[in-house]
Amino acid sequence: MNISRRHSLAHLLTLACTGNVFAQASAPAFPTKPVRLIVPMAAGGNGDIIARLMGQDLTAALGQPVLIDNKAGAGGNIGADAVAKSPADGYTLVLGAVGTHAINASLYRKMPYDIQRDFAPVTLMAAVPNVLVVHPALPIHSVQDLIAYGKKNPGKLNFASSGAGSSIHLSGEMFKSMTGVEMTHVAYKGSAPALTDLMAGQVQLMFDNLPTSLPHIQAGKLRALAVTSLKRSPSLPSIPTMVEAGIPGFEAGSWFGILAPAGTPKEVIALLDRDIQRSLSTPDMQRKLTERGFQPAVKGPDAFAQYIGQEIKKWDRIVKQSGATAD
Repeated sequence: MNISRRHSLAHLLTLACTGNVFAQASAPAFPTKPVRLIVPMAAGGNGDIIARLMGQDLTAALGQPVLIDNKAGAGGNIGADAVAKSPADGYTLVLGAVGTHAINASLYRKMPYDIQRDFAPVTLMAAVPNVLVVHPALPIHSVQDLIAYGKKNPGKLNFASSGAGSSIHLSGEMFKSMTGVEMTHVAYKGSAPALTDLMAGQVQLMFDNLPTSLPHIQAGKLRALAVTSLKRSPSLPSIPTMVEAGIPGFEAGSWFGILAPAGTPKEVIALLDRDIQRSLSTPDMQRKLTERGFQPAVKGPDAFAQYIGQEIKKWDRIVKQSGATAD
């Protein structure tokens, strides 16, 4: 009887070990080939910058090349949709931003993808505050100066944006609604031409993404009045927030994170999140981001998903208040 029991136990252990070996053998390794990171924005912009910084670190961490693929157009919807319809295996990722994964849900009457249903959030990487900048020739040195000037000169202020419905445009609309200042929106095809006209004095102000304006602020070609984040930017520590400048509740800006197609294995999501967070925690990466005007703002898959839901609701209110539409 004892011998029989020992044989049975040995048989069960053999089966268990065989099962474990089989499970390990059948579990697909990741990655075994290059990973493509689609950036739904033009090359050279803020999204492209952070994607390439992270791509370099991920290439080293994963042992496979991370290839950056810029697919701009339709406010980022073209590139994001390409990822939503890609195989859910972790080999095609998207650099999500406030436009593609929050604002566009309200801005476009018909979206090619569902932001929350068609993606698996991996990691929120960084926040990008907008910065209120004016032409240095204006007799304006603070947000309160701007409000006083705007009310004394109704209709004489023009504010530039990188395009209708962008966080840059909607930040201006928020300012109008929260202060009662009359301003005319002038939409451009990107921040670069908008900044060119601002520095030439063709328009008077802009709520630009900080990384784009930072070099011009540092060179004295633009005057920064406030940042739109709740905390001051390490890149411009002497510049107050909009709240500090006297506008309670004012918060706006962009952000960037990595997402995969819905249905991507949780093990793959966890591996990518682990390596991205490791990169973001290094002093070297934090220095690179801060120098370029980004603020590290790390959230894992679950927290990132909750954040996207909150952002969709927040920007839905702002879009409706502004009356902006992309159609």
